[in-house]
Amino acid sequence: MDSLQDHFLIAMPSMKDGIFERSVIYICEHNNEGAMGIIINLPVNISIDELLSQTVEADLDDETAPKNDTKTVINDPVFKGGPVSEDRGFVLHTASPGFSSSLQINDELMITSSLDVLATLGTKKQPDNYIVALGYSGWTKGQLEQEIADNSWLTINADENILFKVPVHQRWEQAVQKIGIDVSQLSSEVGHS
Repeated sequence: MDSLQDHFLIAMPSMKDGIFERSVIYICEHNNEGAMGIIINLPVNISIDELLSQTVEADLDDETAPKNDTKTVINDPVFKGGPVSEDRGFVLHTASPGFSSSLQINDELMITSSLDVLATLGTKKQPDNYIVALGYSGWTKGQLEQEIADNSWLTINADENILFKVPVHQRWEQAVQKIGIDVSQLSSEVGHS
């Protein structure tokens, strides 16, 4: 199977597995060792601003924090990225070099797991677009490919509009429609022909 990096996984209606039901996952990395992605449509009950006040201010030293930058309040939600490392934060964002722990996904997107990206949020130095998530979704070697073969997921090329602009509660429907499928026509029954 070709790499699904920079693709969406869209949960089929038959997926009734807790956090993955009606989920859209952005695949950040997919190779022979497995896959890693972030759920982009499962907000948790904390805003980015609340997370920043708990995390960045407590953990960043004076040298890392931005100087003389006025911060704006960010009421956007934090997302549950998946069930793995839920105590760890990830920021999926438009390319913005200079952070200490980033993975370049494509020319336009990267994911960063270091606190320095959080320190820029709400300032002029923040990436143009971003999603903040706690935890990630992970698959071991061959696991994702098997789940796709079992009709658990649809896959499409990622769409930055869905990723950053479409309201959270509409992302699953919009992703399905991008494939050209009427959501009402998707069966919740799994079968193979």
